[in-house]
Amino acid sequence: MNFKNLNLVFDGYLAIITMDRPPVNALNEETLTELGRALDAIKANEEARAVILKSASPRAFIAGADIFSFIRIPEGEVESLIRKGQGLFDAIEAFPLPIIATVNGPCLGGGCELALACHLRIASEKARFGQPEINLGIIPGWGGTQRLPRLIGRTRALELLLTGDSIDSGEAYNLGLVNRIVAAEDLDREARNIAARLAQQAPRAIKAIIRTVAKGGTLPLREGQALEAEAFVEVFATEDAREGIRAFLEKKKPVFKNR
Repeated sequence: MNFKNLNLVFDGYLAIITMDRPPVNALNEETLTELGRALDAIKANEEARAVILKSASPRAFIAGADIFSFIRIPEGEVESLIRKGQGLFDAIEAFPLPIIATVNGPCLGGGCELALACHLRIASEKARFGQPEINLGIIPGWGGTQRLPRLIGRTRALELLLTGDSIDSGEAYNLGLVNRIVAAEDLDREARNIAARLAQQAPRAIKAIIRTVAKGGTLPLREGQALEAEAFVEVFATEDAREGIRAFLEKKKPVFKNR
C-alpha cells in the first residue's frame, strides 16, 4: 500500500506507522485520509497485535495541523474537516489493538490531539506537549478540549488551553499525560518492548479493555460498570480465558490464540 505522508510496515505481530511529511509532519486532510487507510490495513492484518506510531523526523513528532492548508479551505468546508479529524482520532482511541505513540520533539496542536487519542505515550527528554491554538485566535478542534481534561484534570488542562503554553516531558509525566520517559535513542526499543508484552496478552481481552475504558469514560459509573460486566461475560466465555486460567493453575505461561 502506497502512502505519500507516512509509511506503514508490518514486522510480525507489530505494525509501525511512521509519519513522514517534512519538515515537522504538519497534519493536512490528505494525511488524515492516509492515517485512516493505514488503520484499515492494520485491522485487516490478522497477525497484527500492537501498533507503534512514530515520526521519521528527529525535529518533531507532529508540530500541529498544517495552517497553510487550513487557511485555503472555504469557510463552508471547515466543519467537515474538523469532523473528519475528530472521527479519525475517535477511531484511534477505539482501535482494537493498542497504539503506542513515541514522541521525540514538539507534539503540539493537532499532533498533541493525535497523541492524546493513542492508548500509550512514550516520550523522550526532548519532547514537548501543548495546545497553542489560542495564540492563533482559535481553539483545538480534534478533541483537545475534551481529551486533555480527561487525562490530566480540568484545572491544568484549562491552563494549557487558555495560555497556549507547552510543557516538557517531565511535567507531562507528572500530569499523567505520558507513561514513560526514556532517552531519545531508546524510544524505539522501549516501544517495541511494551508492544511485545502486549502482543502476548489475550487479544479479545485487550480489545475489551480498550472498548470499556474508551466508552465507559463518557458514562456515569453505574452505566460504565454495566458495560464492564457485559464485556467480562463475553471475554470469560472465550477459549483464551480458559487457557489463561488453566495456565495459571498449572503455573505455566499461557498461549493465547485469539479464540
